[in-house]
Order: sequence, then C-alpha cells, then structure tokens
Amino acid sequence: MDARLVVLSGPLTGKAFPVTEEELFIGREKSNAVYLSYPRVSRRHCSVKREEEGFKITDLESSNGTFVNDVPIKEHFLKHGDQIKIVSSLFLFLLDDGEEVSLSTRVELDERPLLSGSTASLRSEDSRYLGSTDLVTAADSENRMARDLNALLKISTAINSIRGLEPLHRRLLELIVEVIPAERGAILTIGEGEEDYSSVIRWDKAKGADQPLPVSRTIVDRVRKERAALLSSRPLESEMFEQAKSLAQSEAESVLCAPLTVLDQVLGLIYLETSSLAAPFVEDDLHLLTGIASIAAVASQNAYHVEWLQGENRRLQEDISIQHNMVGESKPMMQVHQFIAKAAPTKSSVLIYGESGTGKELAARALQRNSPRAEKPFVTINCAALTETLLESELFGHEKGAFTGATTQKKGKLEVANEGTVFLDEVGELAPTLQAKLLRVLQEHEFERVGGTRPIKVDIRLIAATNRNLEEAIEEGTFRRDLYYRLNVVSFTMPPLRDHREDIPLLAQYFVAKSCKECNRSLTGISPEARACLMRYHWPGNVRELQNVIERAVVLGSSDVILREDLPEVLLETEPGTGDPWNYHELIKEKKKELIINAVEQAEGNYTEAAKLLKVHPNYLHRLIRNLNLKDELKGK
Repeated sequence: MDARLVVLSGPLTGKAFPVTEEELFIGREKSNAVYLSYPRVSRRHCSVKREEEGFKITDLESSNGTFVNDVPIKEHFLKHGDQIKIVSSLFLFLLDDGEEVSLSTRVELDERPLLSGSTASLRSEDSRYLGSTDLVTAADSENRMARDLNALLKISTAINSIRGLEPLHRRLLELIVEVIPAERGAILTIGEGEEDYSSVIRWDKAKGADQPLPVSRTIVDRVRKERAALLSSRPLESEMFEQAKSLAQSEAESVLCAPLTVLDQVLGLIYLETSSLAAPFVEDDLHLLTGIASIAAVASQNAYHVEWLQGENRRLQEDISIQHNMVGESKPMMQVHQFIAKAAPTKSSVLIYGESGTGKELAARALQRNSPRAEKPFVTINCAALTETLLESELFGHEKGAFTGATTQKKGKLEVANEGTVFLDEVGELAPTLQAKLLRVLQEHEFERVGGTRPIKVDIRLIAATNRNLEEAIEEGTFRRDLYYRLNVVSFTMPPLRDHREDIPLLAQYFVAKSCKECNRSLTGISPEARACLMRYHWPGNVRELQNVIERAVVLGSSDVILREDLPEVLLETEPGTGDPWNYHELIKEKKKELIINAVEQAEGNYTEAAKLLKVHPNYLHRLIRNLNLKDELKGK
C-alpha cells in the first residue's frame, strides 16, 4: 500500500510527497525530503516511516512539537485522512489503497505542440461577455449573440444547483458540447504536484468514455501559465501536420482550452477538440468558452469545498482513535483509551472515578462521541454547583406554578437529553431525595416534572463522575447502595497527572499552542529549565492545573519561549539544589527552609502555631514542607 503527504497550507501548498520504503524526514535542514524553511521548525523535526503495522510518524524531539489532528504526538500510526501540523504547514496523509481508478478520470498528457495553422489567446477580462466592451459589434451576428447569452444563463442556472464536483463537471461538459461543436473534451483539475493534471470527467463523441483522452501538455501548460484561454487550429495541408504524429492520431483540427480561475489561482482547465473541417472552432467559441469558464470556476471551487467538508465530517464521525480528544500516549492513558473504545458502543451506564482536574468530562465526551448516540444531545450537569431545589428543577424540569417564581413550564435536562447522553459530574454530592428520583429514572425510564403528575418517558445513557469514594459514602449512609449499583455497571479511574508524567511535555506543548492562539501570541516552545520544573512538580490540580500554569506563562511571559521565571513560585519550590551561591531561586528556597524550621521550633512542633507565626494558612505551610522536602528534617522538632 502506497502513501503520500499532500501539503494543504504553507510554502509548499499543493505539493505531494510519496512515502516510500525509506524514512521520510521533515525539517529545516535542506537535506530533508520535505524542506520547511521556517525558523521555528527544528532541523530534523519529524519523520514518517513505513512499518509492518502501518505508517508511523515520530516527533524527533522538536522544539514546537508535531501535531496530528491538532494533538501533539511522540509516535503515532497514521490513518487515511489524518492532518499533520508542523508550525504553520498543514499536511494531509493519504493512503493509495490500489482501488481501480474510474475510467472517467483517465487522461493522457503528451508533448503535442500547438496546432500549426493559427492561435488566438483571450483573457477573461477581454471576453465580450465579461469585459466592458459592447456586446454587439458590426462583426457579430445578433442571432449568435442571443444564443450564446442564453447558453451562459442556462449553464449558470444549472451548475449553481449542483454540489458534487463530479456531477458538476459532468453536467457542465454536457452543456458545453451543446453550444460549442466539440467532438471530445475533458475538464482537468490541478493535481497536488506542480506538473500534474487529472480529470474528473471526459467525453468522446465517437469512442465513448472507456478510452483515455490524449491531451496536449503544451497547450494546457501554456493556458495554465498565462491564465488565458487559447484557440489553436491548423488546416490539413499544413507541412507541420506530418511532423505532429500524436495530433495525426487524434485527428485534431482545432483545440480550445480555457482556465478555471478564482482569485488568480488556476483550479482546472476546460479542454475541447474537434477534427471537423466543416465546423472548426472559431473566435466566437473562444469568447463563449471564456465566459463559461469564469462562471464554472467559482461553482467548481464551491463544490470542491463542499466535498472536502463532507469528507472531513465523515472522517470525524467515524469510530477512530479517541486520542483526537485526549492528549497522552503513556500506558495509563492507553488503558483509558482502550476502556473507552470497548465501553462506548454499549448502552451501559458508566462511572468515572478520578481526582479533580484529571479530565473526567473529557472522557465522558469521548464515550458519547464514539457511541451510537453521537448525533444526539450530550447534556452536562454539575451536581455540586446547585442547591438541592435548583438541581431538582434542572434535572427534572417543573410545571408552571410549581413553586414561587415558576411562571412558565420548563423542561429538565433529562428530558432535553432524550435519546442522548447525560453526564452527571460530582454525582456523590446528590441529595438523598434526588438520588431516589434518579434511581427511578434508571429503573423505569420515566420521571415527573416538579409539580407535575404526568410521567414522562425518556431514553438516556447515563455517565456519572465523582472524586469521592462512593463505597465509603454508602457505609456512611450518604449515598444509596441501589443507586450505586445502577451507576457502577462499568467503571474506570482517570489517572492523576503524577502517575503519567511522561505525558506532561505533550500536554504542555498542546496548551502552549492553544493559549497562543487564544492570546494572539507566538511562542516557539518551552525552555529546558521550565520543562524540568514541570516534570518535577507533583500537580495536585492535575491536568487542569497544568493548563492554568501554561496559560499564565503565555500571558505574563515576555520572551519567545516559556522560561522558568514565567512559572508560578510553587513550581520553583520543588527544584533541586544547585549549590550556586548566586542562584536567585536557590537562595529564596534556602531562606524559606530556614524560616519554616525556626517557626516550627519556636512553636514546639505545633504546625498550626507555626503557621500563625509565619502568617500563612496551615494548609499552605504543609504544602511548603512537602515541596521543600522538610518532613524528615522537622521530625522531632
């Protein structure tokens, strides 16, 4: 199976690079197969290599990261349609699976010269139908003019209602040959490479659509380069006729070619031939085809974009790797991904455990996005954010007059989410009365609004999350055992960030890119010193805290990289000693240690009294002691 990288944006836009048996390197060095001359691109940025399992892209410890579908990666096996972002260049990974190409796409480029009789070139602004000149002149036939204008109107009306590129070009070619006496023709599109052409559709009056159409490269290259339509003709008795063997084989007596141009970019070409001496192409046909091409160019561009968006939408809706939504390649995160892949297609309720900030809601969204309910509503409710009364109204809705202030009927979140998914965050905070009502919903699939008497049927999948130990809550009598069993059909735990530190560089790089976009800043990455601080910190707030730290550094930093000085002081407190007497952070840390030890000694080991002496909260004192590794030193004081 062959593969290629197509450049969608950046200085190499339009180029295609095949992925062969050898490793394909991308970077700033000119020796790379894909040379990107950005200063923010690393010399050897990343590589793509064919392996037994597929095509693997590897980030070569670049400064600014390699992103696949907007997610930073270290190593990743590519799938057909994946998008690879390297600084400001965007690549599309395509697999050529060897499927037979439709005959309607076959054209053969040869080196035929211009026909030797005469040539005429016409830019769109000089066409009598598009320029500022009068439509009818002494040399024009009023009947011909009326017919051509009617044809332009008919073509414009017909093609603007067609969305697909192939049906658009097929209909366009049918309409063209009704008004221009062509015997064969094709609509060429510009391929990924600078010299490449392909054909969405071709037509041959004599041979049908099962034979490839010979096309003169000389003519199409000239039209493409000059962005001007061309009429080339030749009488049979010309001496050059004998020399042009390929022309003799096709018996072409005149050729018309017009560019499909939008904003000075040639998207494709309309190519027509005829071998008729009785009805050769004339200058009127050149003017008409130029007008048709100008109308068709915008329609073709719109059809292409519609097809691209539809294909992108289909690709995103497919059951693909959930790494698109969750950053991390460590073993704990891979286990989460595998669980979601198994649980997502089912109807079972899911209970997600995890500390605050570990990404429980992100996991819930991944479950919904990869489930049969992906197109249905996804409703989130934070059970700890509302009072019991308000939460009951939010969940179940209320009837008009149910309580003071209920002036209208309101649907609850459960009703809104019918046929979709409900995510209950912090479900351990539910009041006992609401636990009973939620249990009925899970058992009977129905409920009543607050103040209502009519049962409302619902079909929902419930995903719940908590940072509490629900089994302990059951023993304490604060959570219903029967509800727990209904929620805990399948469960998993989101790992704290300290348990998958190897993902910190990927996450940090992802948040740098995200924050730069939101803050309209341009950073080249994270300094090694700052990265070391991130790796050493214990992250009690998990991924959410890391995101906040990176956003703060992007907002407050003044250099083109995140420096150690841009990080919060709490991260710097975890740095190991360097022994440098002039190191600012080392001196501050040693002074903090001295103050804490003296305060604890003066308070005779009472940490609460020591915190009062230092005028800090006791919790902050304990965090300082932990970060500064003072536990052993303070024992017995």
